[in-house]
Amino acid sequence: MNPREETVRTAIWASELTEDEIERAARGLTERSFAKGAYVCHRGDRLDYWTGVLEGLVKVSAISRGGKPMTFAGVTTGSWFGEGSVLKGEPRQYDVVAIRETRLAMLNRGTFDWLYENSKGFNRFLVRQLNERVGQFIATIEHDRILGPRARVARHLSWFFNPVLYPHVRTEIAISQEELGLLAGVSRAVANRSLQELADEKLIALEHGRIRVIDLETLKRYES
Repeated sequence: MNPREETVRTAIWASELTEDEIERAARGLTERSFAKGAYVCHRGDRLDYWTGVLEGLVKVSAISRGGKPMTFAGVTTGSWFGEGSVLKGEPRQYDVVAIRETRLAMLNRGTFDWLYENSKGFNRFLVRQLNERVGQFIATIEHDRILGPRARVARHLSWFFNPVLYPHVRTEIAISQEELGLLAGVSRAVANRSLQELADEKLIALEHGRIRVIDLETLKRYES
């Protein structure tokens, strides 16, 4: 089995594909690596690839006309993003930045469109993915407008445990306080204090370079 086919077979969206569809997908796949801080794309760029994180962490964000930054999502190992822009064939409406060294799998638009037109299994996955993504983005707007820093940290952390959007995350995640702060839109010091307070409440356990979630349901609803 060649590396591209192996990448496809281990992807969350490939579980219902036929052998022919897997082979077709593998031919349309490439890999790229990005250093920490590098832009995968800028808002307004045409990036005609559906993109998965093989290793690393990226931030999907934008800056409003008034200059206010907003993070829509963090995307980590095993997750795929950008299906909406590929489906519509439009420029990206957000920036994508690697916040640690990151390796991406990139499925070209021609192959994506072929799977969309021909694969029932692929379409079933896309419906589930888009449904979860809409819920995540609606929650992002709510959190940014009404929640305090600690609640934003708690909610952003809880998103990583959505099994559709983040299939490789189980009960813990390898993420630094700085990285989580970038995603939640708070400083490293605020992220550090917020995580310690959440640990004091027995909602999470802090380990070296990792966070283990003890009470996911409370994190999802956290409002303090």
